[in-house]
Amino acid sequence: MKKIIVFSWLIVHLFNATVKADEGMWLPHLLGEQVYADMVKKGLKLTKEQLYSINNNSIKDAIIIFGGGCTGEIVSKEGLVFTNHHCGYDAIAAASSVAHNYLKDGFWAKTKQEEIYAKGVHAQFLVKIEDVTAQVNEAIKTIKPEELATKLSGVLTELAGKLVTKTANEGRIASFFKGNQFLLFVYERYKDVRLVGTPPESIGKFGGDTDNWEWPRHTGDFSIFRVYMSKDGKPAEYAADNVPFASKSFLPVSVKGLKDGDYTMIFGYPGGTNRYETSYGVKLKTDIENPNLVELRDVRLKHMFNEMKNDPAVKIQLAGNYAYVANYWKFFDGESKQLLKYKVYELKQKQETEFLAWAKGKPEYETIFSDLEKVYANWRPYAKHRVYINEGILGSPVLAMAASLKALETTLSNTNAKPADITAAIDAAKGQYARFIKAENVASDRNIVASILQLFYKNVEAAQQPKAFFADLKNMFGDLNADLTYTNFSKSLFESSLLLNESKWNAFIEKPDTAALRKDIAYKTATAFTSNFSNNYAKYSQEFAGKNFALNNKYLKGILEKNIKSKLYPDANSTMRVSYGNVKSYEPRDAVKYSHICTLNGIMEKYKPGDYEFDIPEKLVELAKNKDYGQYLDKTVGDVVVSFITTNDITGGNSGSPVINAKGELVGLAFDGNYEALSHKLAFDKNLNRTICLDVRYLLFVVEKLGGATNIIQELDIRKM
Repeated sequence: MKKIIVFSWLIVHLFNATVKADEGMWLPHLLGEQVYADMVKKGLKLTKEQLYSINNNSIKDAIIIFGGGCTGEIVSKEGLVFTNHHCGYDAIAAASSVAHNYLKDGFWAKTKQEEIYAKGVHAQFLVKIEDVTAQVNEAIKTIKPEELATKLSGVLTELAGKLVTKTANEGRIASFFKGNQFLLFVYERYKDVRLVGTPPESIGKFGGDTDNWEWPRHTGDFSIFRVYMSKDGKPAEYAADNVPFASKSFLPVSVKGLKDGDYTMIFGYPGGTNRYETSYGVKLKTDIENPNLVELRDVRLKHMFNEMKNDPAVKIQLAGNYAYVANYWKFFDGESKQLLKYKVYELKQKQETEFLAWAKGKPEYETIFSDLEKVYANWRPYAKHRVYINEGILGSPVLAMAASLKALETTLSNTNAKPADITAAIDAAKGQYARFIKAENVASDRNIVASILQLFYKNVEAAQQPKAFFADLKNMFGDLNADLTYTNFSKSLFESSLLLNESKWNAFIEKPDTAALRKDIAYKTATAFTSNFSNNYAKYSQEFAGKNFALNNKYLKGILEKNIKSKLYPDANSTMRVSYGNVKSYEPRDAVKYSHICTLNGIMEKYKPGDYEFDIPEKLVELAKNKDYGQYLDKTVGDVVVSFITTNDITGGNSGSPVINAKGELVGLAFDGNYEALSHKLAFDKNLNRTICLDVRYLLFVVEKLGGATNIIQELDIRKM
């Protein structure tokens, strides 16, 4: 079948096309003359080479992928990193104990010897970007379009490995415009990263879930790390005698401050948008996917919070998982509301009508939407079921752990399995179990299991349910509509499963056998649901993914042709991007106007002593009352500015990204979006979209005045003019 190929001249032309304000996450090496000219028009004082260069140091060399899901920036010649508090949260929690509770009390290393190794946290630096569209198209030319959804990832991984095989670097090939262009990103990975400083979470998470995704916002969302290298200047595993990373480039820090209208740009690694999604995808989200995901996450959060609020040790144990679940619980709830409020479904339909008018007489494109309508109609009856597997059954830690043992059972059951295969499967199970048991909180998980099983029975279509499981449940515990049935079953599971009994687990894993595993109540429960889905309904999921990918691939090819003279940027996909805009106040609704800044005085207005979300350290109260602001006073407002908002286009993955002024100086850290624009993954609203940014002056104020870590301040290149 004919493959879709977009030639380099077309992509370059698109990136040089006419641009409009603020929207767009641009590949920094493909800014194009008109995009760059627009940046200069808005106020940029740097050359394109200063933004991105292969041969010379540039801003791109100061930007890192932090920990795999966030962005960080190098701010000193010795590898000092600023990122968000929520990006460093797991590392801070892992370093904490009840005796040394860095989440609660904060931590400041006054010397490099005091810095704490953050196991598992890596820093990845971008080396270069290459267009490999021709190579990928050659590699996939014999694959049917509907099979690409499942096979493309493997092809890209294999090809990327070959392209960097003679180097110590890592290569990842990313797909753009739904598989119409492919770029190779080459990275250097540093595995020795150490915690340098963090404010107490009463500052780093001030406002908690109440203020999450909201403006005004007063959260001091930052943490500080350092990258280390071997003595010979190479990336290396952790070693006590490693030395601080010698930075090629680092960002100077400006304490001059910002005013409404000032130029800003954000470099980083936005995780994912889907702005070329069709109306069918939007409707699936608002009707089925998001509402069910929100309900299931709400249950998990409630049960975790009930245990966390009364026990500091449990709070430390569950902190990372709770923060992860909560963040996107609120996001998906808000996304649905904003998609409906601003009629994004109708907007997509209008765009599709315009596309069809253009496509008339072009057989390749004329039936795309009628074909998509059938694809979605075939999948919708099973979409809720998939959400309930991923967010419900696998949302319980014990059931997720049990389900993961299916791989071990499969290997043990394979008469052709080699001893090395069996050993590898056992070792993998041991590793998974060690991580599970360290993080497992029985009290909350027991309630999660009871709740999600009851919700599954209540909400998933009866014909799709694992009938044998619910029949057995009824025989053993009674009425399937009664809360007590699920409570008693969950109690039994946690009392008898080998996964919750260390001696039973050790005995099993030393001599694993399939019979013992199949008898285990947690394993039987988890696999009753996952096997039911994989055996009966996964085929629909795979068919949907394959056909949807193929049709969207063709749709984007058409969009590129139709809009040859218009600005198009690719969706975010965890590759380096730059967005640009301005500091800007906004009016979210009638008679309401939000300022572009929040101040320390605003923290004091929200302050509630002893409150779970709005308490602050006593020392911060004293600093505010005494107006002890130091060099971080904003003379215009007579206070310390805590945060500001910009029109920059970002999404998840940009957390921790540097907010940079026209001269290339760090002025803040991006950490959130505003509630009114939570539909931004699917549609950018030029009037309402705002990025919420920590003002770097508040960061430095906390470091110096609260933490007393003047050593960190002295390491920075601070600019006052």
